[in-house]
Parts: sequence; structure tokens; C-alpha cells
Amino acid sequence: MTYTQIAILAVLFAISFDLYLFNTQLLKRKVFWTSYAIIVGFQLLTNWWLTSRKIVMYDPEVITGIRFFSAPAEDVLFGFALILSVLSLWINLGKRASANRA
Repeated sequence: MTYTQIAILAVLFAISFDLYLFNTQLLKRKVFWTSYAIIVGFQLLTNWWLTSRKIVMYDPEVITGIRFFSAPAEDVLFGFALILSVLSLWINLGKRASANRA
């Protein structure tokens, strides 16, 4: 399995967790997209700094070659999947904790 395929799979899992498993529905909320816009800016800045200084390098044969501010598209996909998954899990655990207190 390639890095690109794993990144796409991670996004699909994150979307499935949000919409179906945890039913947090973050993708349907404006607040998520506003938060993500802020986070992705810092992700791109960090990725640009790490890749442009060759602190982190990628084998061109295992990525698509599409880059955003020097960061491979796969990193952007992984970042999205990570943010969505963590926020969905956080909300889900919060709902469970609230339900257990009642």
C-alpha cells in the first residue's frame, strides 16, 4: 500500500467515524470548518518549514508529487484525518462522560 493510498484511507476512516460511528457530524458544522481553516494554516507553515529546509524529505516515488506550500498532498490529507478524528473522538468521549454523570 502506498503513502497516498494510506492517506486517502485515513480520510475515509475519519469521515466514517465523524458521520456514522461517533455521529458527531462535525463535517456539517461551520465551527469545524472555521477551526480547520486556522489549523491547516499552521500545518502548512510547519510542513513548509520542515520540507523546505530538508529536515523532512519524501521519496518522490511514493507520493503523488502534488504539493501545497512545499508539503506533499498526502501530509495535508493525513492532517485533515487526524484533526477530524481527534475532534470527533473528543466530542464522543465528552458525551459519554456527561451521560455517565446523569
